[in-house]
Parts: sequence; structure tokens; C-alpha cells
Amino acid sequence: MNAGLFVDALATIRLDGVFNPYANHCEIFDLPNAAELRRSNLIGYLQAIEDSGVDTIWMGRDLGYRGGRRTGLALTDESHLSDMKKCYPGSNPKKVTTGSIVAERTAAEIWAVIKLLDCPPLLWNVFPFHPHESNQPLTNRRFTRKELDLVDELNHELISWLGIRRIISIGQDAAKYASNFGVDVETVRHPSYGGVRDFREGIKRLYGGILRSECTNQVALF
Repeated sequence: MNAGLFVDALATIRLDGVFNPYANHCEIFDLPNAAELRRSNLIGYLQAIEDSGVDTIWMGRDLGYRGGRRTGLALTDESHLSDMKKCYPGSNPKKVTTGSIVAERTAAEIWAVIKLLDCPPLLWNVFPFHPHESNQPLTNRRFTRKELDLVDELNHELISWLGIRRIISIGQDAAKYASNFGVDVETVRHPSYGGVRDFREGIKRLYGGILRSECTNQVALF
């Protein structure tokens, strides 16, 4: 397996009520070649992960309409694309939508920590697409078991290919799924729906000793 083949496999999946950012086109916001550019974003990111030897995943639930639907990158909104270039050498993600940059609260919390780590993890989701309500593309919903079954094999291939040894689950949905991979699993609360304080406490428990102290503006969050 390599990054190109993996992303090509993701791009073949089509589901009703699901936006596949590596194949589908958003008529509201996307540039004409947005799907192609999102594939490139993810390929570059996964290649950077492979080159770095990272063996840890931070795993969320699925892509949201303000974040990964637009960028093609898990737990990453448009306002943090430049940070990804700095934190993951070799990646070069580009904005692929029209109009102003859109920010997402969950991404802000995630990236406040990522920027403090010398060896940041792979950011991924249980379901690597954006599930939405019928005929309401700019909504979020939980994926179904049937939908998850269609990506389960690819998730296993990703973990095997990259030699992942540890998963930090962002929320209980991810925690239940992560237990299937036979690697070490830790869980922190998802920062949405009033979970910010618990999320930060969970990160302090797991990473407090190695957060870069020179980043004073970010450390103040914790």
C-alpha cells in the first residue's frame, strides 16, 4: 500500500447522503477541480506521515461540513492548512473552495495541541467522509453501521501500512471502533458539546510532560 493507492481506493466509494471529498464536488463552495486537489492534499499528508515514522493516530468520528468536507483532511479546517505545512514537513495542503476561509471549533482545539508536539500524530476519522442529512449537504449526522462497513477494510489497511501502534480516540464513538485494531487505545472527550475542558484535561494527562513550553500562547490554553 502507498498513499496514492490508498486515496484512489477512498475515491471509488459512493454513498447516498455522504459527501466523499476525494470524488464529489460541492456545487456551493468548491473550485472546479476541488476533488482532485483534496486527493492531492491527503496524499501529501499521508506521505509526510509515512516518511516521519509516526505510529500514533488521533481518531475522530467523521468529517464535518465546516472542516474536512472542505479540506479533505481529518480534524483540520481551512484556517489550519498553513499549520499543517509546518507541523508535517513534506505536506502542502491547499484551500480548494471559493470565498473566505471557514473555521471549525473542533479543529481549533485539536490544532492548539498539534502545534505543541515535536512528533504530531496522524489525524484520522473512523468514517473518512462527510455524512449529512438527506438533501441537506451542510449538516452533520452520524454514519450508519452499513456505511462504516464499506470503509472498515481500508481503515485496517491504513493502520497496517503505517505501522500504527497507538490510537487516541477523540470521543466514545471512536473509542468503541478503535478497540477492533489490536493496538493500544486511549480516550479523551470530544471537545464539542461542552467537552472542551475535559478534552484539554485528557490531553494534559496524555501529553502534559512533552508539550513544548516555548509556545507560550498555546500553553496558556492548558
